[in-house]
Amino acid sequence: MNKQSSKFPSQRPAPGKRCFTSKAVEYAIDEIKATIADKELRWLFENCFPNTLDTTVHYYEKKGRPFTYVITGDIDAMWLRDSTAQVWPYLPFAPKDEKLKKLLKGVVNKQTEFVLLDPYANAFYDDPKKKSHWSGDLTEMKPGVHERKWELDSLCYVVRLAHGYWKNTGDVSIFDSSWRKAMKLIVKTLKEQQRKDSNGPYKFERRTVNPTDTQCGRGYGNPTRKVGLIHSMFRPSDDGTIYPFLISSNMFAVVSLRQLNYIFSKLLGDERFARECERLAKEIDQALKKYAIGSHCVAGKIYALEVDGFGNNLFMDDANVPNLLSIPYLGYCRLGDPLYRNTRRFSLSRCNPWFNEGKFAKGIGGPHVGQKKIWPLGLVMQALTSTDDREILYCLKTLKNTHAGTGFIHESFHVDNPKDFSRKWFAWANTIFGELIVKLYENKPNLLKKKLSK
Repeated sequence: MNKQSSKFPSQRPAPGKRCFTSKAVEYAIDEIKATIADKELRWLFENCFPNTLDTTVHYYEKKGRPFTYVITGDIDAMWLRDSTAQVWPYLPFAPKDEKLKKLLKGVVNKQTEFVLLDPYANAFYDDPKKKSHWSGDLTEMKPGVHERKWELDSLCYVVRLAHGYWKNTGDVSIFDSSWRKAMKLIVKTLKEQQRKDSNGPYKFERRTVNPTDTQCGRGYGNPTRKVGLIHSMFRPSDDGTIYPFLISSNMFAVVSLRQLNYIFSKLLGDERFARECERLAKEIDQALKKYAIGSHCVAGKIYALEVDGFGNNLFMDDANVPNLLSIPYLGYCRLGDPLYRNTRRFSLSRCNPWFNEGKFAKGIGGPHVGQKKIWPLGLVMQALTSTDDREILYCLKTLKNTHAGTGFIHESFHVDNPKDFSRKWFAWANTIFGELIVKLYENKPNLLKKKLSK
């Protein structure tokens, strides 16, 4: 064993114990790691990028159709959001690897199955007989549902994955009758949650001492003025919204609806539904331009994270995606958009109440993990939305120096003590870190040739 491998031993499962192996992904890992000068960063990439495939996927077939159940890591349940984000960086490799292509198609099929089961749920089980820890929640819990928090972004991630799969593979067979039915249910659900005529069929309360884990207003949330925006009872962090119009998720919905418009118009010939998607996207976008922008006393003109349509704004940003920091990554605006740039400056400053700074790091956290903790996911997104080499190198250096010797990226860590972290096995954080390294390899390879200081 050489000095490199003894100092940084692989943290991956032995080849025979991995859930899935992709030849194309393994080839890419070898190719990319050879260009990374910093040994510890190289080790992190090699551990993290394949973590979803190594440890979280279960592939099987039913009636000749592929299905892939994707757990988050240390929680044996499949979140719609996480499962998309976990496999997203593998899509470009699918054309070179038929097995990987089938696995990814299986994720789309599994998500479709879950949406048809309950479009309001955020997380599911493969086994409908498994009893949820949250079965006592005051909402309509169905067999197979792990948690039923209505998070608008969950459905957007389902659209994102199907669209991304098609864009990378050209395989239109994914848009079968079940998928088309699920997409129409998604649009129906979005319209219900505009709540123009009533509160709609969804409400949620939980018996808990944690106020961010439930909703007020008898499960319907705080009052809103019905302006065309979509209500979301929870954020992508699984924390309850304060004002139900979650702006970053509504922006994501605009992108998703326009993707559906293209698919149904250009590929499936369903002009009627395509127009319905475009009309809804336009209505939401117009409402965003009117209600999502506010004047912060220090930061000036920026997007609020949440609004109520009455003129009240919540000025903050949370690290989980979609957040305000991530909207160019998700396709809503350009990186150079002036309003986004100003909002980004706010998100990454002390004006944001959930921006934390300490001895080891500074970055965005959120109520889910509390004060003085930041999410590495936020650091990765900061780098993915940066055009400044120094800022990107800062993010890489911080990620390298805060994994607490584990070789993996965590959910959160304390800014003064990286050994105080949450979730040792959190596949989304690992895979999106790998995605960042792949993007740098493609677009800024010179940054990977630098050795990062402690």
